This record gives sequence, structure tokens and C-alpha cells, in this order.
Amino acid sequence: MPFYGYNRPGAKVSQGVRDSFWLQGIMASFPAAFFCIKAFSETDLTEDLKKFDVPTLVLHGDDDQIVPINASAMLSSKLIKNATLKVYKDAPHRMCTTHKEQVNADLLAFFQ
Repeated sequence: MPFYGYNRPGAKVSQGVRDSFWLQGIMASFPAAFFCIKAFSETDLTEDLKKFDVPTLVLHGDDDQIVPINASAMLSSKLIKNATLKVYKDAPHRMCTTHKEQVNADLLAFFQ
């Protein structure tokens, strides 16, 4: 529920999105899910981010309950040279699902 902000008051819950998320999760093995989370939570990417040498768009929702914005996008956008930070108000972790039209428009504008 927190991935999509569905635990927030007044959230419009999509059963189709919930079913799709469940299906994606059930297709992953337990070890694969564990090692994925372990790698993301324990790997320091600071030095890698400092090496970026192309314009980079950093997108993040300010209501991400899974990866808080201050622990990720705010830091990475400062480490990456030529980074553009775009913050989506009230967007959850899975904002590419919940805010897909806005994300797609911003990606297209950035690429052009």
C-alpha cells in the first residue's frame, strides 16, 4: 500500500494496480527479492554519482514512504554534475504508475 500512497487518507486505490504489484512480487523468488533490497540498502553509490558527465534528470516524489526524498534525490542531485531535480508533490514511490502522464511529459521534455 505505501508503494502507491494507497495508505494515505482519501487515496483512490486501483485494484488493477494492486493485482499487478502482487503478480510482480510473486514472480520474484525470495532470495532474489532479499538480495535486491540488500544491495540497494547497503551499497554506497556516492563515488559513482560523482562520475556522471552527462545531463541527468532526477525524479522523485515528496511523499515516497519507501525511499525518503532527503535520503536519495536531494543528495544525488547535488552529487551529479548537470543534474536537474524534479520533485512531484504528493507522489509516492511508484510515481511512474500513479503519475505516469506527468513523468512521461517531463522525460520527453528533458530528452528533447
